[in-house]
Amino acid sequence: MRLNELRDAPGARQARKRIGRGLGSGMGRTAGRGHKGQKSRSGVSLLGFEGGQMPLYRRLPKRGFHNLFSEKFAELNVGALQEAMDRGRGDGKKIINEKSLRASGLVKGRCDGVKLLGKGEIKGKVSLEVAAATKAAIAAVEKAGGTVKVFESKPKNTSALKRAKRAGMNSGRSAGVASASAGKSSKDTKTAKGDSGKNKG
Repeated sequence: MRLNELRDAPGARQARKRIGRGLGSGMGRTAGRGHKGQKSRSGVSLLGFEGGQMPLYRRLPKRGFHNLFSEKFAELNVGALQEAMDRGRGDGKKIINEKSLRASGLVKGRCDGVKLLGKGEIKGKVSLEVAAATKAAIAAVEKAGGTVKVFESKPKNTSALKRAKRAGMNSGRSAGVASASAGKSSKDTKTAKGDSGKNKG
């Protein structure tokens, strides 16, 4: 076989269906949409519609919730870190943090910090600064003579935090207003009772 004899398999390349090009094409007039009806018109979307009965996406129950304060960590095993240092992709003499891990290509994409996991074995003495670490990972690093410093990551959803604080303040204010109004009503009832006693006397 030569290069000029190379061909696609039969049926691998199909011609595009050209509709609305006259009666002789076999796809003219109604262009394969049939006669009249909602589906023969343009701009119609009936996805999920089941003729008026309760559709499936409403029959099924809701499950779970979306946590606004969840944090997404980039996971890094101590074994992967040791393997990278063996290949010369990291300097164990300097402090290893998220910035240096990104420079070496061990951490990619957006995340709220790096989480150190304990899978594998680390031989060198390293100093790590991460957002989270498991007990096994800390034990493995300290066993090799290194240190792990865990710092708190900044909350990514500050607007949600503000809303939560505002809601707490508003509930506190409403409770204070309710207690004040209750105290005022009790005072009013006491004064009313006193006035009625004076009138009787």
